[in-house]
Amino acid sequence: MQAEVAELMARAEAADQAELPDGMSIPDELARRERRLAEIARAQAIIEARAKERHAREQAEYEAKMAARATKTAATGRKPGGKPPAPPVESPGSTDQVNLTDEDSRIMPVPGGGFEQCYNAQAAVAAGSLLVVATDVVQATNDKQQIEPMLGKLGALPVELGKAGTLLADTGYYSEANVAACVAVQVDPLIAMGRQPHYPPLAERFAAVPPLPENPTPVEAMAHRLKTTEGKKLYALRKQTPEPVFGIIKSALGFRQFLLRGLDNVRGEWSLVTMAYNMKRLFALAGAA
Repeated sequence: MQAEVAELMARAEAADQAELPDGMSIPDELARRERRLAEIARAQAIIEARAKERHAREQAEYEAKMAARATKTAATGRKPGGKPPAPPVESPGSTDQVNLTDEDSRIMPVPGGGFEQCYNAQAAVAAGSLLVVATDVVQATNDKQQIEPMLGKLGALPVELGKAGTLLADTGYYSEANVAACVAVQVDPLIAMGRQPHYPPLAERFAAVPPLPENPTPVEAMAHRLKTTEGKKLYALRKQTPEPVFGIIKSALGFRQFLLRGLDNVRGEWSLVTMAYNMKRLFALAGAA
């Protein structure tokens, strides 16, 4: 009897194997699907964690905006115009995503429109020599959070390299906190407070500089300096300082995308790229000297 049962089971297994596609194994297929479900569950957990981080950040910004509106209402006695900011949503949304190929990368807008899986590469460039003196790679699209970390890197440079006296940055880096952070480490900030027109009216270009307010705040002092002739001349260096560096890295060195994965690896790759640029730049400076 046992022999007959064993023979029947062998025949059934042979029939099942005969009906399977070539090269397919049921245990291997089940294991593959289990791994896929585990990866999906892990990705969902990462997305939920990122959504909580985003909600905490957006909640702080929302509360700051509401406090500013309340302060304005108390000062003017009138309700501010426009719709009040909407409170952030805590649950994951359609923009909360994770790339399982490189979890550290983020979806970011790119010049010319569209979005790509990216990192945000930062570089502090000396205005006189166009040498890169500090670098970083971050996951945030917004540059407002990058001033304080870069100030720390500049402050940690060897004394022989000198001390940064002025920080030039475009409007993407502007915030009251960033201006205060520069002043706290005795660095004069010159950060654009808004988009500047390419061709301002003549009356605006040659208008007299308004007087500096008494006991100005760091933001008021910076805003006044940006309107002075000396401030305009100094801020003009911003446009001709970092842009050539990134242009040379992209065009002359041919580096247009990171080849490694993971934030730490990408930071190392960016350090090597900027080091190669600095060697090229030092060779040009030595020839000019």
